[in-house]
Amino acid sequence: MHVQEWLESVPAVAVYLLVGGVIGLESLGIPLPGEIVLVSATLMAASQDHINPYVLGACAVAGAIIGDSIGYLIGRKGGKPLLAWLGRKFPKHFGPHHVATAERSFTKWGMWAVFVGRFIALLRIFAGPLAGVLKMPYWKFLIANVLGGIAWAGGTVAVIYSVGKVAEKWLHQFSYLGLVAAVLFGAGSFVVMRIKAKKAQKNAPDEAAEQPEPAVAE
Repeated sequence: MHVQEWLESVPAVAVYLLVGGVIGLESLGIPLPGEIVLVSATLMAASQDHINPYVLGACAVAGAIIGDSIGYLIGRKGGKPLLAWLGRKFPKHFGPHHVATAERSFTKWGMWAVFVGRFIALLRIFAGPLAGVLKMPYWKFLIANVLGGIAWAGGTVAVIYSVGKVAEKWLHQFSYLGLVAAVLFGAGSFVVMRIKAKKAQKNAPDEAAEQPEPAVAE
């Protein structure tokens, strides 16, 4: 089957559910490549008319907001023991240095850390659970969560879709190149995020994990 025909055969609802589900689980605190999935699906929407970019963006925003909210509730109930358990299960993502870096960001920026964190791989995973652990007032978290989800997911879809539409004019007769471009673009984004995360880990001081627990005002 030709690549173009294969792409057109993928049900739009499957794409919407995949994007919303992966982003939701990542926002909940599970290390998944949400940004790669979102970028790839948006490029796919740019070349396939049966995938509505507005519906795609809405699913991404919903997944981000709902996932973060569930992560907040889990963190609120689980507290510090939850972070310790995650550190043992996912040391590359929830190690002491990662937790210390995220805690410093929350202590310094408060609800802005939730908003800005949506654009940073490390904080995107931590934002919900850590806000709950630090007992950030839910109304502050919700405002930052909603605005951050709309700005990140909606903005990503808008920008990538526009770029994809422009590129699609040149790739229309070579649809397989469009698929390769989507995969490479998404993989490149993932590599950049991993490099940034590793730099943040290296720059974190060794004694960060021994710092006293920060308190967030109710």
